[in-house]
Amino acid sequence: MKIDFCEEKEKLLLDGFIIIENLVSKEHVDFLHEKMLGESWEMMKEKKWGGVRSCHGHIQQNPPRYAPYVFRDIVSNPVVINISKLILGENFYNDFYSANTNCPESIMQPLHSDCMPLWPGNVIQHPPVSLVINIPLVDTDEINGSMEIWPGSHLVLGAQKYVDEKIFMERKKTAPPMRANMKKGSILIRDTRLWHRGMPNTSTTPRPMLAMMHHIHWLKRGKKLAFAAGCESDILDNQIDHHIYFTHEPIDHSIDPTQN
Repeated sequence: MKIDFCEEKEKLLLDGFIIIENLVSKEHVDFLHEKMLGESWEMMKEKKWGGVRSCHGHIQQNPPRYAPYVFRDIVSNPVVINISKLILGENFYNDFYSANTNCPESIMQPLHSDCMPLWPGNVIQHPPVSLVINIPLVDTDEINGSMEIWPGSHLVLGAQKYVDEKIFMERKKTAPPMRANMKKGSILIRDTRLWHRGMPNTSTTPRPMLAMMHHIHWLKRGKKLAFAAGCESDILDNQIDHHIYFTHEPIDHSIDPTQN
């Protein structure tokens, strides 16, 4: 598949997001989904709601960080790395590897941004410093709760993390939202300031979507992520600072990945 990286960069800077199809092996996606699905049902039964304001039906679910569930085309996808490098420059790093699982009978999340601008009082928005990488593990549409995104909203001045209804209703008149419908194996790359929210899942099965976060090199770092030894060849790429360490100790991927 031929990709015009300059064109994708310009679209991301203007709209705040891009979607590129067929970047991840469907076999890898299906294999990981099968592993995570049983855990999704267990978390759902226990009502372990998470994510933004822990809304009913939304789970913050971590994928396994050990073989055979770690894949290069997910963790170190070369297309994603090239785009992040164009936007964030050399030595950007990843500090997040989790998933947003939208369960049946979920409710709508509040409209929000994942990160606020570095200098909220500016009269213009600064260039991107962080990107979210989302990968759906199943085909995603309005029925099973595809994400609502607001094109261009990453450039709006004065908005807070949780967007006031008066502000988004006014913007809706000229720049309405859309749904991020995607086939499994697609990748959504979005500016962390982009307005978005999880929508109700009216299907009968959970809808998992992986999430990573790429940051410009000088942004303050938290703890490194732990991955199991033996995954090195499936992760390491010299164009990204993975901000991880490998361990021979057992990894409980059900807890915060920075706490292992």
